Amino acid sequence: CLSHLYTIPFARVWIPDPEEVWKSAELLKDYKPGDKVLLLHLEEGKDLEYCLDPKTKELPHLRNPDILVGENDLTALSYLHEPAVLHNLRVRFIDSKLIYTYCGIVLVAINPYEQLPIYGEDIINAYSGQNMGDMDPHIFAVAEEAYKQMARDERNQSIIVSGESGAGKTVSAKYAMRYFATVSGSASEANVEEKVLASNPIMESIGNAKTTRNDNSSRFGKYIEIGFDKRYRIIGANMRTYLLEKSRVVFQAEEERNYHIFYQLCASAKLPEFKMLRLGNANDFNYTKQGGSPVIEGVDDAKEMAHTRQACTLLGISESYQMGIFQILAGILHLGNVGFTSRDADSCAIPPKHEPLCIFCDLMGVDYEEMCHWLCHRKLATATETYIKPISKLQATNARDALAKHIYAKLFNWIVDHVNQALHSAVKQHSFIGVLDIYGFETFEINSFEQFCINYANEKLQQQFNMHVFKLEQEEYMKEQIPWTLIDFYDNQPCINLIESKLGILDLLDEECKMPKGTDDTWAQKLYNTHLNKCALFEKPRLSNKAFIIQHFADKVEYQCEGFLEKNKDTVFEEQIKVLRSSKFKMLPELFQDDEKAISPTSATSLGRTPLTRAPAKPTKGRPGQMAKEHKKTVGHQFRNSLHLLMETLNATTPHYVRCIKPNDFKFPFTFDEKRAVQQLRACGVLETIRISAAGFPSRWTYQEFFSRYRVLMKQKDVLSDRKQTCKNVLEKLILDKDKYQFGKTKIFFRAGQVAYLEKLRADKLRAACIRIQKTIRGWLLRKKYLRMRKAAITVQRYVRGYQARCYAKFLRRTKAATIIQKYWRMYVVCRRYKIKRAATIVLQSYLRGYLARNRYRKILREHKAVIIQKWVRGWLARTHYKRSMHAIIYLQCCFRRMMAKRELKKLKIEARSVERYKKLHIGMENKIMQLQRKVDEQNKDYKCLMEKLTNLEGIYNSETEKLRSDLERLQLSEEEAKVATGRVLSLQEEIAKLRKDLEQTRSEKKCIEERADRYKQETEELVSNLKEENTLLKQEKESLNHRIVEQAKEMTETMEKKLVEETKQLELDLNDERLRYQNLLNEFSRLEERYDDLKEEMTLMVHVPKPGHKRTDSTHSSNESEYIFSSEIAEMEDIPLRTEEPTEKKVPLDMSLFLKLQKRVTELEQEKQVMQDELDRKEEQVLRSKAKVRKRPSALPPTSPRQELESENKKLKNELNELRKALSEKSAPEVTAPGAPAYRVLMEQLTSVSEELDVRKEEVLILRSQLVSQKEAIQPKNTMTDSTILLEDVQKMKDKGEIAQAYIGLKETNRLLESQLQSQKRSHENEAEALRGEIQSLKEENNRQQQLLAQNLQLPPEARIEASLQHEITRLTNENLDLMEQLEKQDKTVRKLKKQLKVFAKKIGELEVGQMENISPGQIIDEPIRPVNIPRKEKDFQGMLEYKKEDEQKLVKNLILELKPRGVAVNLIPGLPAYILFMCVRHADYLNDDQKVRSLLTSTINSIKKVLKKRGDDFETVSFWLSNTCRFLHCLKQYSGEEGFMKHNTSRQNEHCLTNFDLAEYRQVLSDLAIQIYQQLVRVLENILQPMIVSGMLEHETIQGVSGVKPTGLRKRTSSIADEGTYTLDSILRQLNSFHSVMCQHGMDPELIKQVVKQMFYIVGAITLNNLLLRKDMCSWSKGMQIRYNVSQLEEWLRDKNLMNSGAKETLEPLIQAAQLLQVKKKTDDDAEAICSMCNALTTAQIVKVLNLYTPVNEFEERVSVSFIRTIQMRLRDRKDSPQLLMDAKHIFPVTFPFNPSSLALETIQIPASLGLGFISRV
Repeated sequence: CLSHLYTIPFARVWIPDPEEVWKSAELLKDYKPGDKVLLLHLEEGKDLEYCLDPKTKELPHLRNPDILVGENDLTALSYLHEPAVLHNLRVRFIDSKLIYTYCGIVLVAINPYEQLPIYGEDIINAYSGQNMGDMDPHIFAVAEEAYKQMARDERNQSIIVSGESGAGKTVSAKYAMRYFATVSGSASEANVEEKVLASNPIMESIGNAKTTRNDNSSRFGKYIEIGFDKRYRIIGANMRTYLLEKSRVVFQAEEERNYHIFYQLCASAKLPEFKMLRLGNANDFNYTKQGGSPVIEGVDDAKEMAHTRQACTLLGISESYQMGIFQILAGILHLGNVGFTSRDADSCAIPPKHEPLCIFCDLMGVDYEEMCHWLCHRKLATATETYIKPISKLQATNARDALAKHIYAKLFNWIVDHVNQALHSAVKQHSFIGVLDIYGFETFEINSFEQFCINYANEKLQQQFNMHVFKLEQEEYMKEQIPWTLIDFYDNQPCINLIESKLGILDLLDEECKMPKGTDDTWAQKLYNTHLNKCALFEKPRLSNKAFIIQHFADKVEYQCEGFLEKNKDTVFEEQIKVLRSSKFKMLPELFQDDEKAISPTSATSLGRTPLTRAPAKPTKGRPGQMAKEHKKTVGHQFRNSLHLLMETLNATTPHYVRCIKPNDFKFPFTFDEKRAVQQLRACGVLETIRISAAGFPSRWTYQEFFSRYRVLMKQKDVLSDRKQTCKNVLEKLILDKDKYQFGKTKIFFRAGQVAYLEKLRADKLRAACIRIQKTIRGWLLRKKYLRMRKAAITVQRYVRGYQARCYAKFLRRTKAATIIQKYWRMYVVCRRYKIKRAATIVLQSYLRGYLARNRYRKILREHKAVIIQKWVRGWLARTHYKRSMHAIIYLQCCFRRMMAKRELKKLKIEARSVERYKKLHIGMENKIMQLQRKVDEQNKDYKCLMEKLTNLEGIYNSETEKLRSDLERLQLSEEEAKVATGRVLSLQEEIAKLRKDLEQTRSEKKCIEERADRYKQETEELVSNLKEENTLLKQEKESLNHRIVEQAKEMTETMEKKLVEETKQLELDLNDERLRYQNLLNEFSRLEERYDDLKEEMTLMVHVPKPGHKRTDSTHSSNESEYIFSSEIAEMEDIPLRTEEPTEKKVPLDMSLFLKLQKRVTELEQEKQVMQDELDRKEEQVLRSKAKVRKRPSALPPTSPRQELESENKKLKNELNELRKALSEKSAPEVTAPGAPAYRVLMEQLTSVSEELDVRKEEVLILRSQLVSQKEAIQPKNTMTDSTILLEDVQKMKDKGEIAQAYIGLKETNRLLESQLQSQKRSHENEAEALRGEIQSLKEENNRQQQLLAQNLQLPPEARIEASLQHEITRLTNENLDLMEQLEKQDKTVRKLKKQLKVFAKKIGELEVGQMENISPGQIIDEPIRPVNIPRKEKDFQGMLEYKKEDEQKLVKNLILELKPRGVAVNLIPGLPAYILFMCVRHADYLNDDQKVRSLLTSTINSIKKVLKKRGDDFETVSFWLSNTCRFLHCLKQYSGEEGFMKHNTSRQNEHCLTNFDLAEYRQVLSDLAIQIYQQLVRVLENILQPMIVSGMLEHETIQGVSGVKPTGLRKRTSSIADEGTYTLDSILRQLNSFHSVMCQHGMDPELIKQVVKQMFYIVGAITLNNLLLRKDMCSWSKGMQIRYNVSQLEEWLRDKNLMNSGAKETLEPLIQAAQLLQVKKKTDDDAEAICSMCNALTTAQIVKVLNLYTPVNEFEERVSVSFIRTIQMRLRDRKDSPQLLMDAKHIFPVTFPFNPSSLALETIQIPASLGLGFISRV
């Protein structure tokens, strides 16, 4: 089958490549057996001839189908080899941004080098409780698998995290521990899980350092055991460490750092507490400046120091010990600065008073001279003598560094000890989960002793890993009962023997260390002599005699022998240790105690850390021989022992493997270096896992999965009812070689490549089916096209033939028309010729006749013109005379009209000058217009003056002219007479000339005046026109301003409306948030209350073992009762709201200690009052029982005993009130006299008033009793007698007749009545005080508001200011009017209530008087005939009340609540019957005005409901039943409260049933809180029921069969932690929803509440489904999107059937619907991206990108989403502001509301069934 796969056209293979490791190519030519060369086409477009190996003739690796690429589990790949693994990891890491991948039992984690949002609480909750194969790979999935297997198999677990430096081992281990801490919690209140997590910053600071590969590299290995108790909660932890890199303390390579703690100290050197350490910058110390990189980018060492100290404090390391640690660390830094000067070649010295050494000695508390001496000398001991020998400078430097390393190692060990002590638990550990964070396989250019030990440890771990994988494979085969063949896998036992066996490398190294003159060279020669050419895994380098090569499981490593002996010895001079032991610093000797004292409490821990704590040269006191022997253990020997211990621990646990991969050496985010990745995959054993899996049957399918996937390869006749047999028959036909597969019990096992072969057959079959479908469709389309073309051709032919026929007909018509045209044309030519001749003749005749006529005409014309001339001349003369006359007349008319027009103009100007109208229109132009008007008036005056002058001049001129004329006439008349006097004539002529001259001058002046008048007129007209234009402009401006004002008002109105809508929405959101917060607080309160009850039960069981549960119930009852009594009392006394969560509690200025004392005192008084009440009831019963005896013994009881009892009771109450007042005055705290004093004075005044009122009521009781006695005396038949003897006899008679009992009852009721009145007065006083406070507050607010309005008004213009003030005044008056109306309504309510109370009291007094009269005078009716009594009472209708006795209250609660079966009540009785019964009992207690009975019944009811829910809180029916009844009880309390808001829907009879004496508003709040708690419990119950069904029914089950194909699955599907419990389907969910709905409807739950429950259920379904979809790559496909949409449509159909579409449940599924649509839409172009962004508005950006990254094709016809498309989506959504959270909060509970729902059921018609066992109550 495999060779056949190379013959497929364009088959894809992997070929080796030096750069990319593996390259993909396509076969251009089919392979035939015997071919030596393959013709390939590379992806970059080149062709290549690939030569096969002539020896092995191995073909290149085949590439997996695209649908298998990117799988969660590498073992799901059909071809299991290195290139397939590398490509799958690269696609997941680069394209899908997925860092976790399964490889069988191994989790491969690739470091992304950036923070990812996949480790939050929501992700932890999503993985909690899930099977490992059901979710995407994650470190949380491995942790959950370990936790689940620990609980299921009762076996300890281990998580082995390995990888090279910088791969993310420490982070993975931290996340695993965080998962355990979050999921399990701690078993005590000590917060052990926090301590476990707090150990990480401490260990990182002292054990991590910056390297060239990692900024936070762990330089030691650690194994943390997290302990659990029997309930699998964290109780403690224990840590073992391995091979600390001590050399880093004294040496760092370039670009590396020492351990973080040193730099944290230097960064915090300026702190006051660190000044004594005399530290400075890190560059000042030799041990911290060698790497040249003292700062890590993005890390603040000072802040990290604060975190380290905080973690130390949390783990119980005191401040003194912390300072001691820092003191030792500072001493190490100063020790590194100690310098030596050479004296000669063999000796050295330290300069005198050397400052670094002085500081070191001061910090360590040792003698300077002694330490200085032993740093430059050493002691040599022989059998007889001891020598002190100086050492050289190099040796002294090495000894100094060795001492520093030793001190640091001891300090490291001491800190680990104390961390373990802090994490140690006194509780017995039941099991543990170990987390091993250990170094991976390392190979560098220069490898030394550390790399040798690390690789040795990895060899051991790899051997254990191989054996475990082999064991799992064997178990799987045996479990499936298939033939087991031994798989040949790499066994690295020879390599381990080479290292640790006798005469192995470690053995020879220890032997060489014991030699006096042993060197690295001699040890290397021994290695060559012992193992060279004898062990295939040991080699010698060609060019070196000081190195050796070991063939490890991952690679060959060359080790340099230099330094092996020194590091293995780890020599420290004994004399230096002695100096340190003699230190005055107490902590330092602790580090160098005997090993028995230094180890931790557990032996495992001490053994695990031995390589870190023991030195080869450390003397001991008292037992030198033992210590000498102990010091002979080298580092290699200790490491080998600790490694054996670790392997024993791991072999005793179930291991889980996490392999961390470093994708590149440059810490670039999401950058994949294939070379480095392959190197690490080979080193960490992933490829070995693949090889072991591939050697057997790596691909495994269940029969059902195989049938579902390859059903297309079967014919209908092959499908049998037995799926197993069907699969067998098909496989025998498909794969002829039976060795390629095996049939197990539940699975089919395939060898490598067979699944790809089956996928090829399936793809071929689907392709053939597609081709057939395409062929049929294309044939159908072409036939349809042919038929359309044929029909079109026929149509074209028809139209063409028609066109041709029409053309022929047109030709015929044209021929006929041409003939006719010829005929008519010829006729036209002849006619035209004739007409020309005729016209010429007529023209000649016309010219001749015209000539004659013209002559005659000329003659007539001349005569006519002469006449006309005469006529016109005469007419002209007449017209000339007429025109002169007319001109004169017109001139006179114009002058007259001008005068009239001027008058009219004057009137118009006067009107125009009227400014009233302009004032209204243009207030601002008033002054200007007035000025202009004034100017016009002045000009008019000037004009008038000039006109008057002109008129005068004209008059003068006219008079002179007339005079001259008269003179001229006289002169003319006398001319003849004056001819003689010539001289006189000449003088007269001169005078005339002079007058003429004057006349001309006058005319010129007149002309000038007229010109000036015209000019003035023009100017006036121009001014008026300008004014008109300005007026017009002002009008336009006003109109534009008015228009703008209207537009702005409109805009402001729209803006205000929008703002109002937004504010309304925001207020609704705030209200929901506040409601949700309050309900969450209630939930937390109920949880704490349950926890308190559990602890109380445990304490009761521990303390009162012989008396189980007797006092438990009473104490709980009384405590809860006192709790509610106290809350109500405090609400009455101090007016504090019952909900303590409200923020108003913070404003109450009360002393809480005094408050609690008052609470205790009030509780005691209530209990004493209850005891007295019980005694009174008991005495009352005794009186009733001894009524007959009293008649026989009249003198047995004193006449005043009831009175004395009442008086004594009143005295006791008075004394108790006085004691309370005294306690208040004596025990008040000093701050009572401060701001809180008024509250206490009010309390004292109230207590005083209560005591005074009590005295008054006492006197009223005495007066009432005297009145009753007088009434009794008046009724008696005897005469009234006032002496004491007669009165005593009357009293005696009353006793004999049982009257004293009635009197006692009446007095008791009167007392209760007075007490209720007292309480009502007290409440009214408090309400008045609160009302006054409220009025003061409202007045303050009104004052502030008025001030703000005044400030705003002052900024407005005058007119707007007046307008605003009027509006404000109107608003104020309206509000006052409304307030007065509210007060009037309240007063009306109060009047009606008082009238009702008055009627009730009058009725009671009347009944009491009638009863007393009937009881007083039985003697009168002894002789009368007996007739029935109380006939009217029997005929009276029931009042809707239930009466019960006080002692039957517990029985009532027990039968009605505690022992009631909800199913029977829901089926047989009316819904909410218990609520109605309880309310009717409350009504009767209210009718009796018995507040104690009301309080007791309500408190017992609430506590009993809580008990029932605590006992049967997991039963949905019980929780639903009591939620319905609690709401009904709450509605009844509202409906019959007497408040008008709740009485709108009541009948008149229901209004009569309202409560009359008590206001139970506070208990309504308590019941509302209880209903909220029950609702939240109901949600939790249904969530627990639905949660196992949701994923299976909504995602996994194929509702539409055959749509989604099952892809190959990996090993994880086979190793599920929990066996299948049955498959849930969508029908299961719908059936469960129907069950929930029917139960709620049967219980009579409010429809609105049912809608809220359904909305919550649908939210849970949608959230859990979407969360699983986002965490499961196998579910993100097109077909799965169709399945989800179909399932959602079924849920919507269910909502329609139940008429719940308006419940808001459908909207909660919107994110899931959009996610399903996102899986199905096209995802290629920019238009698709735009459509996705607009469609997915209910999904966050992170969710959209996650779905696109997870989208996986199921068939070859689908395509993956490209990376560029995802980036386009991210760019388009970058401005969207939404939550970065990936998952929905499935635990979110919507805030619940309880809308008022009145009942139409009449209380008097309710019948109590006998099945409830309530025979002791009676209807009233």
